Amino acid sequence: MPDFLPVDWREATLIGRIETADGPTPIMIKNGEVFDMSPIAPTVSQLLKVWPEAGVPEGGLPFGGFEDFEFSKTWTKDGSAAHRTGNQLLSPIDLQCVKAAGVTFAVSAVERVIEERARGDADKAQAIRNDLAERVGGDIRSVKPGSEASARLKAALIADGLWSQYLEVAIGPDAEVFTKSPVLSSVGWGDEVGVRSDSTWNNPEPEVVMVVTPEGRAVGATLGNDVNLRCFEGRSALLLGKAKDNNASCALGPFIRMFDDSFTIDDVRNAVLDLKIDGPEGYELVGRSTMSEISRDPLDLIGQAMSEHHYPDGFVLMLGTLFAPTQDRDTPGRGFTHKVGDVVKVSSPKFGCLENRVTTSKDARHWTFGIADLMQNLADRGLLKARNSEQSHKKTA
Repeated sequence: MPDFLPVDWREATLIGRIETADGPTPIMIKNGEVFDMSPIAPTVSQLLKVWPEAGVPEGGLPFGGFEDFEFSKTWTKDGSAAHRTGNQLLSPIDLQCVKAAGVTFAVSAVERVIEERARGDADKAQAIRNDLAERVGGDIRSVKPGSEASARLKAALIADGLWSQYLEVAIGPDAEVFTKSPVLSSVGWGDEVGVRSDSTWNNPEPEVVMVVTPEGRAVGATLGNDVNLRCFEGRSALLLGKAKDNNASCALGPFIRMFDDSFTIDDVRNAVLDLKIDGPEGYELVGRSTMSEISRDPLDLIGQAMSEHHYPDGFVLMLGTLFAPTQDRDTPGRGFTHKVGDVVKVSSPKFGCLENRVTTSKDARHWTFGIADLMQNLADRGLLKARNSEQSHKKTA
């Protein structure tokens, strides 16, 4: 069996997309069987709109057992490019807006500020923690964003000259929520992920990604790699767009795991994500992000993403990461940065494994299949059905 499936995949309900000879096709994997879901809905976003609170939509066309499917990557074992054969596994979303939340692990953000002030002196760092705890009236690691305790911590940090715009979104009332990438631009398992060719400090960001309906209902989750260019964002927070939104810079998958009796929001809250990077020169890096340490609950972040927006096709929300690689790669003291050819694996038992190979955004497969192309493809396949007159002329309140 493919090594990218959840350990309990036979009990899971998985939604994804594959590239068939006809075009992008939403699929469901249930009880080890694969179903073509296009007769129910031609896109994943539409499928999730009709997804019931319990049970599985009926009417999918059987594709056969999952063991009969072969999925190929865009690179070979020796690292060279490869032409994909068989059923290509795509990003599991299509028309949903791709959003992301940043600095959601307040402990990490505050600790970075303390470590910078302590300059590597562990005793001095602990003294700063103790002083802040005394002034805040509790353990700073347990401070809830937006609370009275966080306001006291903010005042103490400002008084000590330790405040920053990152701490504002880490412990303040408002989370950092931004648009990560355009509709249809995300890549899936087995594809190349891109970093800008002019970036000198690039990191992966392994994250859990919530999948949300237009009404704000969380129906499932998947894995993501919110590729980040730290040299750009580090120069100015106003360069966040250039640091985050580039060709092939958003990887999602391998599948959306739908919430059911075998998988709930608590599995998201308690998920542990493992990261493994294998470099072309033999370099290896491993890391971990533990969701139980997140400062804001995933459902609270969804509420902040909804805000006063409307997402008629739904959205996905990357929840942020605790992982920040510091292991040196080439030069002592310079830490980690990606190289072309790195193979990145983000995995968690209940989600499976998202695997991608790093290239530059300039050299990554060009994103040319947009919304108009998808609509034309679905129309040519006879999958676009006219809504009834009442629905077609329905106006928003």
